[in-house]
Amino acid sequence: MDFLAIGEKIKELRKLLGLTQLDLAKGICTQAQISKIEKGDVYPYASTLYQISQRLGVDVNYFFDIGSTPRLEYVLEVSHQLKLARRNVNYEEMRQIVENEEHNPLFIQNRKNLQLLLWHKGIYEYHLNGEVDLAFKYLDEAISLTHNKHWSEREIEIHISRGIIFFEVGKLNEALNIYTPAKEYLDFLPHLHDQTLLSRLYYNIARTFTRLGDTESSITICKDAIKRCIEKDNLYLLGELHYHIGYNYELSNQHSLAKKYMEKALVVFDLQDDEKYFDFIEGKIRNLACEV
Repeated sequence: MDFLAIGEKIKELRKLLGLTQLDLAKGICTQAQISKIEKGDVYPYASTLYQISQRLGVDVNYFFDIGSTPRLEYVLEVSHQLKLARRNVNYEEMRQIVENEEHNPLFIQNRKNLQLLLWHKGIYEYHLNGEVDLAFKYLDEAISLTHNKHWSEREIEIHISRGIIFFEVGKLNEALNIYTPAKEYLDFLPHLHDQTLLSRLYYNIARTFTRLGDTESSITICKDAIKRCIEKDNLYLLGELHYHIGYNYELSNQHSLAKKYMEKALVVFDLQDDEKYFDFIEGKIRNLACEV
């Protein structure tokens, strides 16, 4: 553990917030102790580090990661770029990032960082090259690097990627067999660092139920996701969830309800300045209006 790296980051964050050592120490420890921590002379108790992290507005695990991962900021930036490529379904960009880093000691000598590359390698092997077996090989290998008794957020995300591939190749029950325990572990986690994980998982479960012809279960999981997203001020996939409820009602010939939820979806997309679905949904709403 690199105590100096932790201390330097604490000092950097403290100064960014305009706090003195005495301000940071108040109610936690002595000013002299903060000085020693920032110099890397001592390592704080976990409880002290937690209180410092709360005052500085960061997660305590951020400091643990800094202490155990050299050049953490670089690794975080690579992770961010891969996340953007994933969100924008830019698999070519994803491939280039992975290939640029797959011989980098920062990644190959650290299990969590290597897991990041293997996860995205599995994603692009399927979406770019259609290599289903190879994709699962990389995704399974990624999970095996860190898996213990319970699934972490990262592991749940990797399982979602596995479920998506099963869904896309038509193996719907296999997809559901992955999503169901993933949901159980997600609901078990006391705190989510990435609140979008819930909406992503629930949305994929709903899509699978719909494809299986179980529109009632799909609607239920979407409504649950919407409720929980609103509670957490999480707007990610909120439009898609409303649209999917409408789509399920359309399949069930409940045209009035279908129109209602598609109109709600349109409002959400409008608020988010996301226009890519506008024409399609507006066309659906016009057609449904004729059926009501």
